Amino acid sequence: MLKKLGIAYPIIQAPMAGITTPEFVVASANAGILGAIGAGYLSGEETRQFIREVKKRTRQPFMVNLFLPEDVQVRKATIQKANVDLHTIRESLGISEAKVQFQEPNFDAQIEVLLEENVKVCSFTFGLPSRQIVERLKAQHVFLIGTATTVEEALLAEEIGMDAVVAQGSEAGGHRGSFQGQLTLIPLEDFLPDIVKSVQIPVIAAGGIANKAMSDKAFAAGAAAVQVGTALLASKESGAHSLHKEALLRATKGSTVLTNTFSGKMARGIRNEFTERMKNAVIAPYPYQNDLTKEIRKVAAQQEKPEFMSLWAGENVHLSTDGKVRDIIARFI
Repeated sequence: MLKKLGIAYPIIQAPMAGITTPEFVVASANAGILGAIGAGYLSGEETRQFIREVKKRTRQPFMVNLFLPEDVQVRKATIQKANVDLHTIRESLGISEAKVQFQEPNFDAQIEVLLEENVKVCSFTFGLPSRQIVERLKAQHVFLIGTATTVEEALLAEEIGMDAVVAQGSEAGGHRGSFQGQLTLIPLEDFLPDIVKSVQIPVIAAGGIANKAMSDKAFAAGAAAVQVGTALLASKESGAHSLHKEALLRATKGSTVLTNTFSGKMARGIRNEFTERMKNAVIAPYPYQNDLTKEIRKVAAQQEKPEFMSLWAGENVHLSTDGKVRDIIARFI
């Protein structure tokens, strides 16, 4: 893995869409790990500019993570009801009931950008690309990484041609990468050995890895590398909002919750007023709910109201530390 990815240490910075900035990716790459651009919400051109900005600042390898678009069938009435159920929160933030803009998928345009910009590592979340896309990327020697939350998903990733697979435990912060069958919540230590035994490709452990002891445990279970996100979120270079960082450093054990209220997909974050008030609300499926709450999250951050922000974090958020990325990574080595 170290040779294929060109990194000094078997650690990958989790590609947290909306939080990763060029500074954060570069700091991770320069610390000897694989920096990752979370391009899930970017347009094709925004992805290109992000890649070029990272290339300007470092010669170290990095990867780009893409979200697979989903063909979601949803009734217009469901979206309207979900929108109505957000009214009181919009009201408390002083947001007018303007028409919501729904984002179109940018996946195909992003694939073209990856090829044109000669990106060498690409990972996928919420599914797997078509065999045709896999073949196009492999023809340009792109190292491909899938995301799996079950053995079945890992086997599908191997079968389609992924070069490695991320095994995402239930402890992980942010969105669940599940894409096959029912949503599963299996702790990393319970299914990492099963995935390692089931596939021939390298397995990258992710979910709740907050320090060296936890990464060593994953390596002992057969992981070829570990992917860390929450552990780096409060770093100086992280693109997380200052209030998000404060919440991470104040968090106590058991402060996270799995919720679909922000995006329509299950994701783990710090429990707050928004997640509690929306428990019984109608939630539109992803990506519609994500678009419905986008303005709420943006305005809440501007008004410094973390109670309405998506404070993504893993189960072991209470172990978070601040400092520079390189200093946090040093504690893993």
